[in-house]
Amino acid sequence: MTSTQLHDAWTPEGVPGAPATGRAARRKAYSTRRRSLAARYLGYVGYFVGAGLISGAVVHHPLDPDRYTRIAGYGALVFLVATVLNEFLLTRERPGLPRMLVVIGSALLLSFGIGMLSGGLQHFDDFPARGAVLVPAGIVVSFIAYVIKDADTPWQRIFSPLGLAVLVVATLALLGLREVAASMNAAPDGGGHSHSTPDETAPDDHSPATSPSAATTPAPATSSEPRPASAAPAHNDGHSH
Repeated sequence: MTSTQLHDAWTPEGVPGAPATGRAARRKAYSTRRRSLAARYLGYVGYFVGAGLISGAVVHHPLDPDRYTRIAGYGALVFLVATVLNEFLLTRERPGLPRMLVVIGSALLLSFGIGMLSGGLQHFDDFPARGAVLVPAGIVVSFIAYVIKDADTPWQRIFSPLGLAVLVVATLALLGLREVAASMNAAPDGGGHSHSTPDETAPDDHSPATSPSAATTPAPATSSEPRPASAAPAHNDGHSH
């Protein structure tokens, strides 16, 4: 084969899998990148919105169990949708069904761990005793869930020195926050973010003064001296006496 024949045989069009460079191809690639950006943004925001809903629901649950149970369910659903979007739809390598179930379960556990940690810290002043338990529990739960969820980390790392360090930190946080909560409960209420309804029957210190009683109003002065008898009118009947 001559050099001319070799040159004619080696052309860009003859290369298998060569990317298209036309205007339609560029427009399609741009549209794909734009949709991918929107999907990544929604997946990223979904993590934080879901964790935020769960954190508020976990802390405020005793105030209205039915309401905050629903809010926690909504937060878990948002977090799971964001997980599916980020872990399965936007990735190039999609895992099999067993790994998919593990990721979904660990993501749900991770959302509650983050919710307990952030909610306990955010509302510690409002619920000291509850926050003292939620913060260390959130540290442990979120660490375990993250190790299980991470495909590059074996689950045995939970019992590694790092896992032991996390457990020690959580234990110290539990003991320290309990002491802080006890001191806050013993101290007088200093105000702050309150969720209770004020007592409407409490007396108002700024009520107007009571109006003076009618009995204390000075009565018009009356004379106690007897009136002098009025002189009889002169009898004038035309007769002289």
